[in-house]
Amino acid sequence: MTTGWRYRALAVVGVAALTALAVLAANHAVPQYLFTTYVPVFNRLDVTVLDGPDLRRALSMAVVFTTAALVPLYKPRPRRILDVVFLTQKRVMVSGLALATLGYFQWSHRLPRATLVMLTGMLVVALPAWFVAIRRPVSGTMERTIIVGDDLAQMGNVREAVEGQLLGFLCPTAALPVPNPQQVVADGGVAGLEDVDHLGGLSRVEDVLVEYDVDTVVLAFGEADRGEFFGALDACYEHGVAAKVHREYADSVLTPDGSVGPLVDVEVKPWDWQDYAFKRTFDVCFAVVGLLLWTPAMLVIAVAIKLDSLGPVLYKQDRTAVLGETFPVYKFRTMVPEGETAEPVEDEENDRVTRVGRALRRTHLDEIPQLWTILTGRMSVVGPRAVWTNEEALLEESSQMWRKRWFVKPGLTGLAQINGAKSTDPEAKLKWDIEYIRRQSLWFDLKIVIRQVWIILLETTHSGPMDAASRPNESKED
Repeated sequence: MTTGWRYRALAVVGVAALTALAVLAANHAVPQYLFTTYVPVFNRLDVTVLDGPDLRRALSMAVVFTTAALVPLYKPRPRRILDVVFLTQKRVMVSGLALATLGYFQWSHRLPRATLVMLTGMLVVALPAWFVAIRRPVSGTMERTIIVGDDLAQMGNVREAVEGQLLGFLCPTAALPVPNPQQVVADGGVAGLEDVDHLGGLSRVEDVLVEYDVDTVVLAFGEADRGEFFGALDACYEHGVAAKVHREYADSVLTPDGSVGPLVDVEVKPWDWQDYAFKRTFDVCFAVVGLLLWTPAMLVIAVAIKLDSLGPVLYKQDRTAVLGETFPVYKFRTMVPEGETAEPVEDEENDRVTRVGRALRRTHLDEIPQLWTILTGRMSVVGPRAVWTNEEALLEESSQMWRKRWFVKPGLTGLAQINGAKSTDPEAKLKWDIEYIRRQSLWFDLKIVIRQVWIILLETTHSGPMDAASRPNESKED
């Protein structure tokens, strides 16, 4: 991965060169004719081709403004591909607006409108691609790597497998065999890490990623389900840094099949930007269509809830999200507000469910407000059902691997729900959720949604107890 002054030089020179080429292309008679003739909305613009001093002035102004607008991207730092793309496009729009403003107040420096629109359009595509290209990791290499963990023996083994530049390691100070470990040295140091800098404790993960422009983190924790592991993994995900583990300590849930080498990738899906884009597009379309179609029904449901029992229309509850973060979930209230407990209970044993609530639960209409949570990006349409934060401790006691569900965004429905697994049977629920994590794809999501819709239709047409394939029904508002 390109970094340091080489990255800065490539970034600045690339922006200037691409901007100059874009101006020349936008100023050519043929592209202008095609643009002003066949592109809707802009087909009323005039063809204006600059030459001589006017062209040189337009060229220099475009290069100066665009180069200045992209300053935040010249410093090398780890970012996700989508973050690079969106930030670059935003700065290109700032440059375009600045050029338009200058032209409005100073006619002699004005770029023709067709040229300016074409220039901005080309740079919105070309510059993000350039910044992604110069930071793209070289396949099979790890140039700037740190080790993060709390298992010193494992970290020593990992050290031997790291290829490229190892910048240092992060681990709790209490775990080191020296009293003041600003740097671990040979006398009294950690076996296998004698020549490696100790960069601080686990709380400095995010700061170190940015400060050292890290592109790979190797995780070496004694237990892969503890909070510090998820915290480090979350920092890697937020900054687009690759996370790896040693093959001897790998977990089949987290690592891909068929990987080679001693270090294997930790997959927090959808990690690849294309997978993320497709899944997110599906989520947004599903949420928008659902909210539009169900708006009239939501008003009727709100009135029915108020007439049936005392209490608010909506119920709010904190749920556990991807990598252990929390977020609020809103649902139509289906139970009386008093007597909430974290202990899972079957619906037929729960006398807190109201008359309207039973109908809403049978038809799943109480879930409609969660479409807004999907639209805002805190949930997905398909994924492991988000669990009440107060219930997490109880479920973790029932299953030691429960936190493995944290590696994907929670969903409105999932493989566990369509197979009838409830929180009253955490082992079965965990089995199906892990199966989804291993198999997830856009096509798999579509099949789960179709099956869930079919199950709801079957439940709605029967007035008896809810079918076993329904979502969990517990003593709280799940």
